[in-house]
Amino acid sequence: MAFSGALTLTDLNDFITPSQACIKPVEQTNKPSKEEEKEPGAASTEILIDSSGAYYEVSSDPKNSASSSTGGPTQKLHQAQISLNDCLACSGCITSAESVLITLQSHTEVFNFLEENELAETSKVPVISIAPQSLASLAAALTSSSSTSSHAPVTSRQILRRLHPFLKSIGFAYVFDTNFARHIALREHIAEFLERKERDSPEAEGQLPMLASACPGWICYAEKAHSEMLPFISQTKSPQQVMGTLVKEWMAKKWDRGPDSVYHVTVMPCYDKKLEASRQDFYNDIYSTRDVDCVITTGELELMMKERGWDIDHAVPGELDDLHLEDEDPLLPELVQHSGTSSGSYLHSIIDHLRVSSPVPLSLSVKMIRNADYEEYTLVEELEDGPGKVVFKGAKCYGFRNLQNIVRKVGKERGLRTGGGAAGRLSGRAVGLRRGKKAATTADGREDKERDKRYDYVEVMACPGGCVNGGGQLKPRLPTTTSTRDEEGHERNWEESGASVDGIMQTNAKWGDKEWTKKVEEAYWRDKVRHKMPPTPPDTPPPSRLEATLDADAVADQILQGLDEEARQRWFRTSYRAVESDVVGLAVKW
Repeated sequence: MAFSGALTLTDLNDFITPSQACIKPVEQTNKPSKEEEKEPGAASTEILIDSSGAYYEVSSDPKNSASSSTGGPTQKLHQAQISLNDCLACSGCITSAESVLITLQSHTEVFNFLEENELAETSKVPVISIAPQSLASLAAALTSSSSTSSHAPVTSRQILRRLHPFLKSIGFAYVFDTNFARHIALREHIAEFLERKERDSPEAEGQLPMLASACPGWICYAEKAHSEMLPFISQTKSPQQVMGTLVKEWMAKKWDRGPDSVYHVTVMPCYDKKLEASRQDFYNDIYSTRDVDCVITTGELELMMKERGWDIDHAVPGELDDLHLEDEDPLLPELVQHSGTSSGSYLHSIIDHLRVSSPVPLSLSVKMIRNADYEEYTLVEELEDGPGKVVFKGAKCYGFRNLQNIVRKVGKERGLRTGGGAAGRLSGRAVGLRRGKKAATTADGREDKERDKRYDYVEVMACPGGCVNGGGQLKPRLPTTTSTRDEEGHERNWEESGASVDGIMQTNAKWGDKEWTKKVEEAYWRDKVRHKMPPTPPDTPPPSRLEATLDADAVADQILQGLDEEARQRWFRTSYRAVESDVVGLAVKW
């Protein structure tokens, strides 16, 4: 199997038996022999594998002329060629049980439910929540299309307003974005970071650095290949799951409904969000319902509009208004903006909090390590006689290649053996010995210097470019090409999953195109520019709180007011566990 040499993942496998390799089944072109037709189950050939891993089809018929040690002619079989783009565009390494759950989450299932719900004697309340990255993808696609190229760029707010009438016409009672859920998740994220920072010590296991938890691809990978990292991963739920809790718990109560009387759909930029929604942790055993009943991708939402003949190109009344007045009493603020990154602003929310709460001014410096997907952020005290001590050091880490460097760095600093899958963690005694050795080397006055090198927080995302480049996003509409090879030299048929109209590839051109990702990124921040949001990263001194953010805080305080600590933990925190492979002695070699 040919893989890109740019990516190396240790002990990564998909846990699907019996094969650990990601290959396409060989197409059978030969017809069954007469003997096979007479005797079902019989075969005239068999498959052999040599020491190099090559597959051969060998005839087992002794009548054939011998051309191999088995007595029959031999034919080498071709394996599928998998490039780096193929691997990253995949929904990730999943178990066979998880793959079944994914098939139950599609736009077809949404249509089927909405149709059955209209005819049901006791109907549920259909609710749909849309991620800001999905809105940005739709806005970028619409802006780049030929029909709107001469008009002003479309914003995410306009897309959300245009989706309202379509989604309500097919049966949804409420249409939300997930930004307010992200607002609550960020508040909880900051609280958890401060808790960890207060407890952090050489003896404490798994406190800092705190690793972001909103990317289900990263969580899936850590649980299966790097369980030694699980104590460091934030236990705050992702915005999708916080939104699920708000819809099924808080909103349902306002509607005089139970959690099982609400059907909640989310639109996400990532296929792995389907896996996240299917986790047992997000299942209500009392009411036998999930926080998020179905997850569809941005591409599936576009497909829904195409199947129902809905043209999102047409403007709707009030789409440019700052306030959406469709509902007289909107439950949640619309499109709450957060300065930082298009993947959720987790790192910058912590940076902003530390700068606002610090008794002395803090200056922020940004350093690119490898590329724009791996950057370091450092907060240093600003004293009268010059720079003071380092208060905070964090990183933004996107893509599996950069992610591996973070895993190794954290493992080295914390004395953990990485790359061992579920058995990656060292024994407590071994960890203590390593920590003791480190303490001895830093006891000569270099402890502060060593501390300055360590990360306090890392914003981790599995996709290069972050969530705006998720595998479920719309593909770039690029001019067609006659080339049959990709950038890595592998044969590809770019048109097999898309149609060309007037020289423009309408769907599935190529995932991961950097220029297209930039356009989606621009669309993501378009509302931010219009509403005079602060720059990213924020200037020094830190920005004042925006009016929209203060409104979101007021609603968040209202929600949290009636929750005790146990309920707050249940609503907004989760946990992770190592996933053991039941396959022994096999592993994918990258």
